[in-house]
Amino acid sequence: MAKVLIVYTTRTGETKRIAELIAEGIRLSATEANVVNVNDIKDLQGYDGLVFGSATYHGDMMQKMKTMLFMAEKAGLEGKVGGAFGAFGWSGEASDRIFDTMKNIFKMDMVSGSLRLKSSSLGGGVQMAQEYGREIAKKLGG
Repeated sequence: MAKVLIVYTTRTGETKRIAELIAEGIRLSATEANVVNVNDIKDLQGYDGLVFGSATYHGDMMQKMKTMLFMAEKAGLEGKVGGAFGAFGWSGEASDRIFDTMKNIFKMDMVSGSLRLKSSSLGGGVQMAQEYGREIAKKLGG
């Protein structure tokens, strides 16, 4: 069974909730998903897919996600399936920046785009996050 690691950083808890919903979508496709706070990440090895998420604050991703991306650059993720997501208030650049880094710097096999949600509870957010998880699992063959 394929395994996916979902790493998030959050200030208010919304990005964590989105990460959990993405994991539900992955699991509904019979693929294993682990959701981990960026503070607890030591190693990115042993996963077939990786999904990174950060809220956008002042037009940028949170600092802990930036630091984790520098670690990820050295992890040899080329060709692995990837996705990026984030919660936002008035702008949502973080998820796109994470996605572009994973695609262009890490050379990962990315899904169709990043997932940007104001809130998981607004405007179909639950379904969109779960569908994003299904898209990741499908790319892994699940």
